[in-house]
Amino acid sequence: MAGSIFFLRTKENNQSDIDIDGFDWPMISILVPCYNEEDTIKETIENLSGLSYPKKEIILINDGSTDLTASLLEELSTKHTEVRVIQLEQNRGKANALQVGLFAAKAEYLVCVDADALLADTAPYYMIHQFFVSGERVGAVTGSPSIRNRNTLLSRMQLVEYASIIGAIKRTQRLLGKVMTVSGVVVTFRKKALVDVGLWDRDMITEDIAVSWKLQKRFWDVRYEPRAICWMLVPETLSGIWQQRIRWAQGGQEVVLRHWRILFSWKQRRLWLIFLEQCVSTIWALSWLFITLVLIFSANAFQDLLLWLTLTSFFLVFISMIQLFISLVIDSRQNGVMKYYFWAAWYPAIYWMVNTLVVVVALPRAIKSRYKGGYAVWSSPDRGLKKS
Repeated sequence: MAGSIFFLRTKENNQSDIDIDGFDWPMISILVPCYNEEDTIKETIENLSGLSYPKKEIILINDGSTDLTASLLEELSTKHTEVRVIQLEQNRGKANALQVGLFAAKAEYLVCVDADALLADTAPYYMIHQFFVSGERVGAVTGSPSIRNRNTLLSRMQLVEYASIIGAIKRTQRLLGKVMTVSGVVVTFRKKALVDVGLWDRDMITEDIAVSWKLQKRFWDVRYEPRAICWMLVPETLSGIWQQRIRWAQGGQEVVLRHWRILFSWKQRRLWLIFLEQCVSTIWALSWLFITLVLIFSANAFQDLLLWLTLTSFFLVFISMIQLFISLVIDSRQNGVMKYYFWAAWYPAIYWMVNTLVVVVALPRAIKSRYKGGYAVWSSPDRGLKKS
């Protein structure tokens, strides 16, 4: 809460709007990795082609899809002159697809967008502008994802989460000078910075978290631009959310296991707090599970168990509701999501428990992946039941 408010007062409120017509905008390459995206890719490409940004190319990388994505991409490339298509025969993962796209890109600035995402027209301007006002050490600028499917309780809870929790975390981490991760759904990289750190890690399950750490370890700066709005689809089933969160938790833990040596480097001290936050989150999840099990098995009556759980949960839920309210007020300046605060009440009641179990389940997977190596391939994500 304090971090969000301080970032708002000292950073966001001091930002002046950009002069779109009075700036010589550099060329950008928009990279869109695709794996079984036949339901969404056409809408995404029409959105990207229709952006007013003056100098752009769109590179679609089909990562061995097994549905009709390959033929759809060829069709789209004949319809839109700025679109190029790369067809990969085998699914080797998003990181590998992005690397192939980078080698084909003509521009120095790479806007990486998920195949279900729709960019606000001003989003590329805001992200590119950061590279010029924040200095040569800026290696990446992450945008602000917002949910576009709002038909179910699960999607509305995620809307509150993206608008409040994720935005609040990025604002607070920016005050520390480092961020845990860029948003994989929309981020712009400086190509030179990616080359300097050896590109994306193809053996990490979440390429966005991994490359964020590599950039910051090499002292490239990662910026957060809340005005760069990107509309995305989220899972609307419990199994879809479960798989997504397992992947995120595993990705965070893989990074912790790979980069733990930063704790012994004074030069990396600005990453220490981000690193320790991840460790504490994992310990908290394990502790929550342990204490809950102790309460269940030591209670003499169901009333005793209910009383204990109520007392221990009340304070945390109360603080959470205040935090969600403040964060939604801040983010509503960009995307008007304040009206969804009603759905925030479900967040601490359901999501905390789900996310805690996710951390516990993901931990052994992360340890196994750390020693296994190889390509981290991807599967078809749950894009939600309906698109609004």
